[in-house]
Amino acid sequence: MHNAPKPNLEDLPTKAQLRRSSIIAGIGAAAISVMVYMPAELGKDPTGVGGFLGLTEMGEIKQQLAAEAAADAETHGEDSSSLMNDVLGLFVGTAHAQEAWQDQITFTLSPGEYTEIKATMDEGATLFYEWSSEGGRINFDLHAHADGQDVTYEKGRGKTSGEGSFETPFAGNHGWFWRNRDDEAVTVTLQLRGDYSAIVRDE
Repeated sequence: MHNAPKPNLEDLPTKAQLRRSSIIAGIGAAAISVMVYMPAELGKDPTGVGGFLGLTEMGEIKQQLAAEAAADAETHGEDSSSLMNDVLGLFVGTAHAQEAWQDQITFTLSPGEYTEIKATMDEGATLFYEWSSEGGRINFDLHAHADGQDVTYEKGRGKTSGEGSFETPFAGNHGWFWRNRDDEAVTVTLQLRGDYSAIVRDE
């Protein structure tokens, strides 16, 4: 650790010099308060400097806004904030309702077991989904086939979660073939929402 050398006594300011510096600092602070703070914050300009610098107008606007806020709080109390909270809550609730899942399906597959879960949909319909597995990984094939047509949306091996959406190119049952290739039982939770009329499960 570096120690600063001790100053000589003759290098230190005298009491008179300290007193003079303190007086100058006090005068400077008072001048700043009168010429800058009062115009900029209170809108009062006893010296005219605030008007020249454009600070007085800013201070007057601040005082006007503060007065309006106080008058509004006195008139409406907490009703205005309560009303605003109700409006915001309505928007949040509506958005949440629009994104709520329509169905949640949970199933468990032992090692080697499989199942098929599909949604009955018209052509051009959209399905949104989100799924996750517990206990291990799962293989799946998201597809559809009907009336000589077939489509594969996605395939996965050793997955533990997934989400997305798809639009159907033809009417029929669209969904997943799930198979557990792990050594432990796997539980899958699948959530769905969209334009479908029924959920069909084949084991």
